[in-house]
Amino acid sequence: MNKLHLFRYFRKYSFLYLIAVLAMCAGTLLDQVVPLIVQHIVDDVLIAKRIEILNRLLLGILAIGVGRFVFQYTKEYLCDYAGSKIASEVRINLFRKIQSLSANFFDGINSGELMSRVKDDVDRIWDIAAFMGILMAEVLIRTVTTIFFLIRINWQLALIPILGMFASGLIAVLMEKQLDELYGNVAQEGSEMNNTAAENLAGVRTVKAFAREGFEIAKFHKHNQKFYELNIDLSRVFVRYNPIIQMITRGLSVISLLLGGLIVMKGNPLQGGVKMSVGELMAFLQYVSGMIWPMEMLGWLTNGFSSARASVKRLDKIYAETPDIKDKSALTEISEKDDSDFSGALFSPFDLNGDISFEHVTYKSGDRTILDDVSFSVKAGETLGVMGATGSGKTTLINLLKRMYDVSDGSIKLDGVDIRDLPLSTLRSAVSCVMQDIFLFSDTIEGNIRLGARETISTAQVRSALAQSHSAEFVDRMEEKENTVIGERGVGLSGGQKQRITIARALARKTPVLVLDDSTSALDTETEQEIQEVLSELKGMTKIIIAHRISAVRKADKIIVLDKGRVAECGTHEELLSLGGLYKETYDSQY
Repeated sequence: MNKLHLFRYFRKYSFLYLIAVLAMCAGTLLDQVVPLIVQHIVDDVLIAKRIEILNRLLLGILAIGVGRFVFQYTKEYLCDYAGSKIASEVRINLFRKIQSLSANFFDGINSGELMSRVKDDVDRIWDIAAFMGILMAEVLIRTVTTIFFLIRINWQLALIPILGMFASGLIAVLMEKQLDELYGNVAQEGSEMNNTAAENLAGVRTVKAFAREGFEIAKFHKHNQKFYELNIDLSRVFVRYNPIIQMITRGLSVISLLLGGLIVMKGNPLQGGVKMSVGELMAFLQYVSGMIWPMEMLGWLTNGFSSARASVKRLDKIYAETPDIKDKSALTEISEKDDSDFSGALFSPFDLNGDISFEHVTYKSGDRTILDDVSFSVKAGETLGVMGATGSGKTTLINLLKRMYDVSDGSIKLDGVDIRDLPLSTLRSAVSCVMQDIFLFSDTIEGNIRLGARETISTAQVRSALAQSHSAEFVDRMEEKENTVIGERGVGLSGGQKQRITIARALARKTPVLVLDDSTSALDTETEQEIQEVLSELKGMTKIIIAHRISAVRKADKIIVLDKGRVAECGTHEELLSLGGLYKETYDSQY
């Protein structure tokens, strides 16, 4: 799907909208009967003195009020229900679309902008689906029926409000053209402002540590001021056009009363001096008053539709994005044809052994080559150590292994199968990672450890993982132990404690492949050695350890040293020391 296709959502609830439109039409027609009853009250009761029909006329007005209430409630309830359902489905489908996009999409967009799309832009669609759409239909129906009754009473006099309606329509069109671009600018600046605030709040401790409060306030003020100026521009459009519409609507009543009064007193010269009755004039003025509401609504509805259209355009841009990482496995093709769940039956990640081979892998990001002709292999159950200077491509190896990105050239194989031919869910479930960028959700410690596998990881496994990662020694001191809720990104925990919990999360999954990307950098030497001993005791699991410390990789079955995206050295600890190259230099600097 490369567009929002909003009509598809409306079509799903078309039956509810049909009932709502019928209720709206019925209520509008009832409203149009009231001036006719008033006409009879004036002409037949007040002037002709037929008091006996007054009760029937008053009961008619009461019945119209009750019917109007029933139809109005039906319309409002059905539109609100359908609009809320549509907004809910649009929001979850948009979120699903965002989740399906590849990592490089998130490299080029900020979180504040995405939050604005998911919240603010979908809210504008809710406005249209819940009440603005039906209001536009009501404006149209009310206008057409009012013009019919005006012409029925006096078609020459009806030309005045009809011309006023056309004038208001032209003004609304002019206003919409100016509002369309302005709403796009307002939404974009709102996204920038939201992103600035979100980024500041996420890094508030860094801001305070570097005494950057003043700079951040000035930065936010700049976006806030721009947002304010754009909204003032919107207000200027309304201020320019709305008074004209107000003047037209107020003038209609005055002109209609003046000319209608002359026709009542002296007759219509265009109809041979035929006079209107006082009741007809009262009914005519009520119909003119009924036209004022649709005319005044045009400006507000134009505003809402312009805002919603700008939102749809921004959402279409997200839907137009296609993921670079596509699941091309046979399992995916079968699943698309059949709703059956094949995942555990055909390609369970736990059926994989963990043989990994990189074959002439090259990866480029734009014009920059990050990995260049990298080749190595790791047998199931072995441990691979990866070392290299910052920026040498160590973390990129793992991102490619998990298919966060696809190789530019060459191939990566797991158990002899190109990972591009494996289901993404199977591949990523087979590899547990402890990455440099530690992320813990606002959840319990147990919830964070069971992330992505809540149904399969037991509490006993959580406790075991906590013990293996040496997290139990501080978790057990907490009042609720593993049920303790930690804040966003692990607020309240030290760097080492967060790192140990992420290690516990990886260990609890017991996957065929375990990756640790500089995962003990925040630990003291003693704790690091204890965790290294635990890792060395893990059997039947292929381990890839990326580190800057020799101590983290020296016991590995094989160690590779990356330099500027290429494998510069490969061998065991002793073999690399004897080479006297980069590894030996690192060893000498650390020992």
